[in-house]
Amino acid sequence: MALLLWQTLKEAIHAYTGLSPVVFFTALALAFAIYQVISGWFASPFDDVRRHQRARSSAAEEEPPIPQPVQLGEITEEDLKHYDGSDPQKPLLMAIKHQIYDVTQSRMFYGPGGPYALFAGKDASRALAKMSFEEKDLTWDISGLGPFELEALQDWEYKFKSKYATVGTVKLTVSEAETASVSEPAETGEKDAHLTKQESAVVDKNDEAPPTERDVKNE
Repeated sequence: MALLLWQTLKEAIHAYTGLSPVVFFTALALAFAIYQVISGWFASPFDDVRRHQRARSSAAEEEPPIPQPVQLGEITEEDLKHYDGSDPQKPLLMAIKHQIYDVTQSRMFYGPGGPYALFAGKDASRALAKMSFEEKDLTWDISGLGPFELEALQDWEYKFKSKYATVGTVKLTVSEAETASVSEPAETGEKDAHLTKQESAVVDKNDEAPPTERDVKNE
């Protein structure tokens, strides 16, 4: 049956075109290739835009909507680890100075594979202050940090408060709470000592200033 059909097709091609089947199909393939090239020259510049828009819309349909932040209250550090982005059904959380923020909307940065993924599910205050990616700095303990590092941490805190929702706090153990209470006064004391030194330096400079003309006349 197939052989008979092929024989009929060969006879029809030769009868209507005067060409052999090989020449006919070769010419047909060349014509199609030339058509593709020429149509590419005259393609609308909006075709790429429409193609990108379709790709974007399809990607948006595939991505699940970002859920509304849910208040968790006070949770432990161990509980916070469950919100590191490994479970896409759970929000993505991280903490700064015991305050927990929902960073689900920035999953590309803090989610798995992101540049800051190691901070997710943790209170990484020390690492943020030092801009460190070392495992030992992934802790809430900020004792012993310098004024520039504390200022950097404060900048991170302001950024997170303005951009992300606060959904809870990290519950500390008794020993951790004692450590935190010791480290905070130490930071305040360092700042006060720094200001006292500056004030003393100003007073010393005033004492060493030469007498003015009015002081000489009064004497």
